[in-house]
Amino acid sequence: MPSRRRFLRRLLPAATTLVATPTLLLTGCASWPDAGSAQSRALLAQPPAGLPRWVRLDATPFFPQTELQCGPATLATLLNAAGRTVAPATLSPQLFVPARGGSLQLEMLAAARRHDAIATRLPPRLAAAFHELAAGHPVGVMQNLALAISPLWHFAVLIGFDLDRAEVTLRSGTTRELTMDLLTFERTWARAERWAFVALPPEALPDQAEAAAVREGRLGFERVAPIERAVLAWQSAARRWPDDVVLGMGLGNALVKAGRLAEAAQAFEHTAQASDAAVAWNNLAGVQLQRRQLPQAREAARRAVQRAALAEPAWLATAQATKAEVDAACATITPIEKTEGTTCQ
Repeated sequence: MPSRRRFLRRLLPAATTLVATPTLLLTGCASWPDAGSAQSRALLAQPPAGLPRWVRLDATPFFPQTELQCGPATLATLLNAAGRTVAPATLSPQLFVPARGGSLQLEMLAAARRHDAIATRLPPRLAAAFHELAAGHPVGVMQNLALAISPLWHFAVLIGFDLDRAEVTLRSGTTRELTMDLLTFERTWARAERWAFVALPPEALPDQAEAAAVREGRLGFERVAPIERAVLAWQSAARRWPDDVVLGMGLGNALVKAGRLAEAAQAFEHTAQASDAAVAWNNLAGVQLQRRQLPQAREAARRAVQRAALAEPAWLATAQATKAEVDAACATITPIEKTEGTTCQ
């Protein structure tokens, strides 16, 4: 099969400096009101349709946070809630950055993958976090408990809200059920750029996550997960966004790695028909070539070259190389294959 160029890519920006990119920094664990409560006020004035007035996930595990260890405790809470038994002490070496005095958000997202879970960023909207709670998923949040000019970063787990009381409930620090005024919570959350995430098994999806964040989480998960678990992750995402090119390619590539070529051909064909992307036609041609489905391989290769020539020149050389391999295979059909109906017509 021709080599397949990865269509997927990382979506998260790289860290620059601690001051310039606060969304990539977390240090110690430890409220002062300031600006940043607009979402709370709008939500209280007109709650989104379908959102309950009150949710509290009392069964969410609790791990008291020792000094500078709010990152491991928060991730352990989410993983255990997702059915993954892991202690904060196990996560600490994977998360704690001594030079920073705490954990980085990217490490929080990455560490979940080592425990058969996918950590996925949520949209920076209070309503999205509340909908996630209503779906039964506790939400990891980042807060700045001090001032923007002198931050005190902190991870906690949002486990509930009460619109009538205008309150939220968190697993935070050494407090199992910390009740916080909703406006105050949003202010502390807004000063950390409203960073929130959930951690779920690969076969599950966040209720509110957007496609870009789901793609990113699954791409990272595939790098470290057993291939069959990666297949599950891509399948769950492709069911929600069946015509998404990246998710379709991710599923097809994972199925190829798993040796499930017939299913991979189906995934690539669906993506190719939905998107007319040269990469999808090219990969479909390659899989059908492996399966010795030569008429299908030749047609897919032809479509790949055609599409690349018209609109995707970066793929033209790859598509032409795949078509040449298919043509060469067609020239080597054996008499026995011909009697069995193999043809390139």
